[in-house]
Amino acid sequence: MNKLYEPALHFREVDYSVGDIHILKKITGSFPKGKITTLVGPSGAGKTTLLKLCNGLIAPTSGDILIHKKSIARWNPIELRRFVGIALQSAPMIAGTVFQNLSLPLELRGEKLTEEDAIRFLEDVGLEDEFLHWKTDDLSGGQRQKVSIARTLINRSEILLLDEITSALDRTSLNEIEELITKINRKYGVTIIWITHNLDQALSIGDYTWVMMGGEVIETGESELLKSPKNELVKQFVRGDLS
Repeated sequence: MNKLYEPALHFREVDYSVGDIHILKKITGSFPKGKITTLVGPSGAGKTTLLKLCNGLIAPTSGDILIHKKSIARWNPIELRRFVGIALQSAPMIAGTVFQNLSLPLELRGEKLTEEDAIRFLEDVGLEDEFLHWKTDDLSGGQRQKVSIARTLINRSEILLLDEITSALDRTSLNEIEELITKINRKYGVTIIWITHNLDQALSIGDYTWVMMGGEVIETGESELLKSPKNELVKQFVRGDLS
C-alpha cells in the first residue's frame, strides 16, 4: 500500500477469538485517510468481525488498533462511535419519521437538528425535502440506505464503515448508492471501509482492496490487484472457484 498516505486506522497484530474459535489471526495493515478501501473475500473470512473491531463494537483478543495514531482502548466509546460511523445492509431505523432518525445523533449529544439543516443533509444524499416527514416504514431499500448515510454525515463521522450496503438493492439503487459514497468521499474527505461481495464494485469504487480468507489478510494493494492477483488463493477467488 502506498506509504505516502497517512493511515486513518491501523491494525497491529490483531487477533480475535471466541472461545476456541480463532476468527481473526495477526491482522496488520492500514486504511489510508480519505480513501476508499474495499474488503473482499469468501463468506466466513472475518470481514464483518474486522469491521466491528473498527468502532469498538467488539474488542480485540490481542494486538492493537490505532485510530489517528491513538489506541482504540483510549477512545471514549461514545466519541469513538461518532468518529467512526457504520451503515449496515439492513439500515436499521427507529420507529418514526425520517426527521426523527436524522435528529437522533445530535439528541444523544444534547443538541438539536433544525429542519433546515436536515433538508440540507437529505439533499446531500439525493433525497428531496418532502422525505423529511415520511415514516421510515414507507421508504424503499435504497431510500433507507440514503437516510442511514445522511445520519452518519450529521454525526460528522470521519471514518465510515459499510457492510454490504448494496447487496439487497436493485441495479438503479445500487448505482445511486455507489455514486453517493464516491461523492461523500470526495466532498468531505471521509475515509471509507466497505465490505462488498461484488468484485466489480470493489474494483470500480475502491482505491485500495484487502482480500481476506480464513481470518487472515492474504493480499492488499490498489484495487487493480483484483485484475491480476499475485496470491494463488486470490486468483482462485477472483475466478469464482472459492465462495
